[in-house]
Amino acid sequence: MVNSNPATIMTDPAMADATYIEPITWQAVEKIIEAERPDAILPTMGGQTALNCALELEKHGVLDKFGVEMIGANADAINMAEDRDLFDQAMKRIGLECPKAKVAHTMDEAWEIQAELGFPTIIRPSYTMGGSGGGVAYNKEEFEEICTRGFELSNNHELLIDESLLGWKEYEMEVVRDKNDNCIIVCAIENFDPMGVHTGDSITVAPAQTLTDKEYQIMRDASLAVLREIGVETGGSNVQFGMDPKTGRLVVIEMNPRVSRSSALASKATGFPIAKIAAKLAVGYTLDELQNDITGGRTPASFEPSIDYVVTKIPRFTFEKFPQANDRLTTQMKSVGEVMAIGRTFQESLQKALRGLETGNDGLDPIITDFTPDNMAIIQGELQTAGAERIFYVADAMRSGMSVDDVFALTNIDPWFLVQLEDLVLTESAVAKRTLSDFSARELYQLKRKGFGDARLAKLLNVSEKNSVKRVSPRVFARSTSVSTPAPLSLLRTLPTCTPLMKRSARRMCLIARKLWYWAVAPTVSAKGSSLTTAVFTLLLPCATTATKPSWSTVTRKRFLPITIPLTASTLSR
Repeated sequence: MVNSNPATIMTDPAMADATYIEPITWQAVEKIIEAERPDAILPTMGGQTALNCALELEKHGVLDKFGVEMIGANADAINMAEDRDLFDQAMKRIGLECPKAKVAHTMDEAWEIQAELGFPTIIRPSYTMGGSGGGVAYNKEEFEEICTRGFELSNNHELLIDESLLGWKEYEMEVVRDKNDNCIIVCAIENFDPMGVHTGDSITVAPAQTLTDKEYQIMRDASLAVLREIGVETGGSNVQFGMDPKTGRLVVIEMNPRVSRSSALASKATGFPIAKIAAKLAVGYTLDELQNDITGGRTPASFEPSIDYVVTKIPRFTFEKFPQANDRLTTQMKSVGEVMAIGRTFQESLQKALRGLETGNDGLDPIITDFTPDNMAIIQGELQTAGAERIFYVADAMRSGMSVDDVFALTNIDPWFLVQLEDLVLTESAVAKRTLSDFSARELYQLKRKGFGDARLAKLLNVSEKNSVKRVSPRVFARSTSVSTPAPLSLLRTLPTCTPLMKRSARRMCLIARKLWYWAVAPTVSAKGSSLTTAVFTLLLPCATTATKPSWSTVTRKRFLPITIPLTASTLSR
């Protein structure tokens, strides 16, 4: 194991037989190869840095010198995926369309291409991660600045200058392939923000919410075709698409032949361990030979995950620490972490994620309450140019009386998402006109299903959070949501923790007006999804139903308080 970050869990001594904390450069890795004499290297687990280093090792003859094989993806496949010109040619060979673009190697070539495409222009350097060196240029000054930076950061001094796709819908497909050409789609991810915002800075939702079945199948077939044409022999890859909401035109944005931050999100969302499976596929296993851990090894990894819940990821920004930084979101990634939340509905998972950001918000808290002409100009400006708090300004715009069509015209956010936000805003308005004692158990349950927390309800009802918890918590439906994959319940190793009263279909939920305690052995563990995301969560061990029992006492205090299993899990990356 070679890693330059001593803080990551990947450098734990238990992770590998030998661990090196060294710079990820071909010179440093050459010395390690000479000392350890490995049979193969697997570069697809270390992000863009590992891919670039592997290509340098190949270029300088290090791998041939020591007889080391590159597994997972070979040098030709990496070059074809990362080189913008080669990738465009590959897509044309299989009949898929890429954005209209040309490659520039000098500033003069860049200006010639820009003159053909016009403004705004999207600039994307080759062999970079997180959109580094790229951006959207709206004028000549911005174009020259972005191109100069892009040439400096690109390994091969190459830029791809694209036509503007601003406002298009963006999707990602996580694909896994084995040596026998068996392929599965692990997850389809949809970006809340339209094209123009880097996917790492965008709110993302899994599974995709606004695709028709026909559109999904077209995108699925295209993803598999891309994987085969690029030549990724085994492991996971990420394919990104753009779709024109007006015409349905579909273009392939790019393909990452490696485990990425989206792979980590897809793994946590579906329970499918992409990194673990990809590593085993790289050494010769096939999907049908590997077992899915979430079902206790009773189903093969060739089963495509299918989830009946919604996962929302929201990026975390810290612009307050960098007051001189430009806080507008573009194609260059600026977030420092992300939070993920799970719920039965999009609204529930969204509001949970907003609370999980730990920015002091309990949901869609208002930023502007006085809708003067000056404040309305601020709101419209925030809607037009994406920032870290745009979703809150969308809610404020709806509170001011702007319609879904008005907000869509300024943001190009899909109307389906805007309708969901509008419903939350209208619900908040209705709740604020009533008192806590007016709500029935059924109404409280519906509010909880939309993701309203006790603190947010307390603010809306102008009561203390303590009173809100006392009134709401005992009366809402106690349930748990487990990350799962398609399999009969009898095959699942980790079942939802529940009492006999709760053992019924999640589709037929009922209200329970009793207070329930859940007892379980629950050690806290820290898991590493990738070098980019860390999740701290509670590990639930299997426990018999007799170990859980309802407590009817509301006043007797126990000496040792039991561990309460939350309704759903949410993880915050730091």
